[in-house]
Amino acid sequence: MEAEGLDWLLVPLQRLASWAAAGAMVFGGVVPYIPQYRDIRRSQNADGFSTHVCLVLLVANILRILFWFGRHFESPLLWQSVVMILAMLLMLRLCTEVHAAGELGLKRRAFSDLDPQHFWRWSSFWDYVQCVVAFTGVAGYVTYLSLDSVLFVETLGFLAVLTEAMLGVPQLYRNHQNRSTEGMSIKMVVMWTSGDTFKTAYFLLNGAPLQFSVCGLLQVLVDLAILGQAYTFARQSPKPTLHAVHPASAKAL
Repeated sequence: MEAEGLDWLLVPLQRLASWAAAGAMVFGGVVPYIPQYRDIRRSQNADGFSTHVCLVLLVANILRILFWFGRHFESPLLWQSVVMILAMLLMLRLCTEVHAAGELGLKRRAFSDLDPQHFWRWSSFWDYVQCVVAFTGVAGYVTYLSLDSVLFVETLGFLAVLTEAMLGVPQLYRNHQNRSTEGMSIKMVVMWTSGDTFKTAYFLLNGAPLQFSVCGLLQVLVDLAILGQAYTFARQSPKPTLHAVHPASAKAL
């Protein structure tokens, strides 16, 4: 009887919690990129951020939207993809402007050149837009022709979430090549990890397709690997000494 009397309070609270979780799913994915965006804008240096992260997220979210046409899933996950695509285009625009400012006088690289050596390293933001539109058109046409195939739809969903699970791999590889995480926003990676953990729990609790949960767990592992790199490289970096360095020692160094 007492529990029934509290329904007037519990039901709105549950509904509010549900809306908050949905809102976090829609907009939470782009929050980690805000510190990185601000760092690039302030320093006018995008060398520490791999634009292939944008490529991975654009492909993953376009495929996820196409998957929705074959197998409907929760609306927050669909809107999350739309918001993420817009955010990645903004990141690409900023990075392209910064790179262009440092490449004055160099030969222009364009998507229409169809040069695989310069793929995703073009000089203009609109070349990236052309590539995204072309990919969306081709993938959308193939999906339209194959929507009746359950195997195709399930494979499409798996590719969408597997691609997203590989999100951190370009950054992981870049850090490994440079033997440093300089220029990479640690805040961004910490937010990746917390966001991916929340997202995976959301998938599990809301009965999302199995592909979402499995690849969400893989994504968390990649995030932790990048944090491990940050910790390892920070320990390996030489610490400045407070005393004067002997000339012979300086030459040896």
